[in-house]
Amino acid sequence: MNIASKIDHTLLKPEATEKDIVNLCHEAVKYGFASICVNPTYLCTAARLLHGTNVAPTTVVGFPLGAGLTEIKVQEILAAKAHGAREVDVVMNIGRVKSADWKIVERDVELMVQTAQGCGLKIKVIIETGLLEQEEKKKAAEIVKNAGADYIKTSTGFFGGATVEDVRNLKEWVGPNVRVKASGGIRTKEYALELIGAGAERLGTSSGAALI
Repeated sequence: MNIASKIDHTLLKPEATEKDIVNLCHEAVKYGFASICVNPTYLCTAARLLHGTNVAPTTVVGFPLGAGLTEIKVQEILAAKAHGAREVDVVMNIGRVKSADWKIVERDVELMVQTAQGCGLKIKVIIETGLLEQEEKKKAAEIVKNAGADYIKTSTGFFGGATVEDVRNLKEWVGPNVRVKASGGIRTKEYALELIGAGAERLGTSSGAALI
């Protein structure tokens, strides 16, 4: 199995330098990863280095808490497109999920999906499984599915990582039209294969080179 083609090669640490991002991009091209995922400040650098390759420049929106105003998240998505992104990983408003403010959560996700897809970006919605109860995960998955997002993503990696059980459940809940991205704590090839076997079609990891 070609694991490389499923990896989003990720570096989102606050202390990451431009040199680190350059190395990240070179590794992504070398190993044939699906994308690189970096903070917005380095998106232009990544887009320039990856121009003409099959590696998609990706950035994050509303990261890592999801607690920003929806209107600001929409502007972040538009700015990401303008600066060379091909994909965006956006964070659901986790506090509103925990408050069961489902109408607010629905509007937040729907507007982000409409904006991203309207300007040609693939969108992955992070639901932060490590902070949610089972019924909250299921409801969040339903919202992502109904909004028509390209992917549902388990985690930012800041509050726990992907589990095989969560990936399996998310895949069941979102059905065939939404893909699952597992993220957080993926450090061995064996675990990566377990997650893929459970239904993950993308893996977000900072250990991509080590896995390969």
